[in-house]
Amino acid sequence: GLSCLELNIVAGSAIKYLESKQVFIERAYVGSYTTSLEMGGTSLSMMHVDPALLELLDMPTSAPGWANVSRRNLARKCRTLSVPHLEPDHRDTPPGSGPFVDKVRSILHVVCTTLLQMEEELNELDREAGDGDCGSTHARASHAIMNLLASDAVPGYGHQLLLCLGRVIRDHMGGTSGALYSIALMAAAPNVKNNNKPSAWALALDSAIGALKRYGGAEPGDRTMLDALCAAADELRKVSDEDGNELKVLAEAVQKAKAGAEATKDMTAKAGRASYISSAQLTRPDPGAVACAAILKCILTALEGSNPEDQA
Repeated sequence: GLSCLELNIVAGSAIKYLESKQVFIERAYVGSYTTSLEMGGTSLSMMHVDPALLELLDMPTSAPGWANVSRRNLARKCRTLSVPHLEPDHRDTPPGSGPFVDKVRSILHVVCTTLLQMEEELNELDREAGDGDCGSTHARASHAIMNLLASDAVPGYGHQLLLCLGRVIRDHMGGTSGALYSIALMAAAPNVKNNNKPSAWALALDSAIGALKRYGGAEPGDRTMLDALCAAADELRKVSDEDGNELKVLAEAVQKAKAGAEATKDMTAKAGRASYISSAQLTRPDPGAVACAAILKCILTALEGSNPEDQA
């Protein structure tokens, strides 16, 4: 949706910023590589490369959509920046163990089954304001988690579980949602490293929301998944470790999340692809918010013991 002039302005600004962070830029490709009908804006992608990848990128091609760019790096004065490891790979306990492993498996089964059933519904909601793949990306994540369940490698400790799910979603979900879910899970994990009480999980959701705001650039009211999550978080702060009221509070949070998701149909989108669409054309709820509300409902269902697998 942008002209070549505008694309190069964005690219120049990005290169300048990356150089200020000491990133060594080997190649920069600017052009219309992936386009969407009537979608304004641009996107930036980065890839960590090695000599073998560079050789492949520099190979001659007759593909009309691949720009014939220079084979010289663009930032000779900058040092190489190592790719950071966002989380440790080691585990203190073997996979498939922990005090909550059975309940975790039950929750994940309900969540994945539900999201797979909702695939077309979420895609249909996403077609109104996006590229129609919200259900497909959630289905990819669900299949990957189902494979994890089948491998019997599900951690039964909160901290390890969230890190594990963050890695699985990062590697398999794809799309903007995959990146956001992974970031949220990684941010939530430290809160339950040495504390699995209900209040710790409420704090974990608060940390996840903070990361989504920081890296996603959205706020409540912007017609995103945050409208469901923030509504639920407000209610979950009422949870008590002594009163045993966690299921009651969670049930209220699920209702608030559902209402928050439904309310997005009347909001003006200020983030994501939907922000490029006229508000008059956005008449249905945000699919990301609907998915998050559904996930919370699944967690409640499993914790209440209404999962058919538990009753069998």
